[in-house]
Amino acid sequence: MGWAAGIAFALAAVGLGSGVAADDKPYQVEGNKVDKTTLAGWRTWRALACERCHGARQEGMVGPSLIESLRRLSKDEFKESVLKGRPEKGMPNFDGSKMVVENIDGLYAYLKGRSDGAIPPGRLEELK
Repeated sequence: MGWAAGIAFALAAVGLGSGVAADDKPYQVEGNKVDKTTLAGWRTWRALACERCHGARQEGMVGPSLIESLRRLSKDEFKESVLKGRPEKGMPNFDGSKMVVENIDGLYAYLKGRSDGAIPPGRLEELK
């Protein structure tokens, strides 16, 4: 374990970590089980029916592929796109949605995990 990973592990062990894994992935996954925050993001995705534009597997339809987009967008750029929208491209703003605002980090984690190939498409459960 490198020194940075060791420090992150030690901070997490005493409750001072950011909640992000030592390898800087915003999600934890084992098969179809994910951490609580990522699961909330997946539930937000489902509740808002984002697949209508981005496809059930996030590979794009009317809207762009989020598998590709999350490979180049930073977390801040993602948040801005979702919360402020991209009206010129047909993306509505979701800053008025309590569910999205409260779960934006989880939504990012879920989609980043899909983009990384770490989270499979389909139904997810909570990692315990």
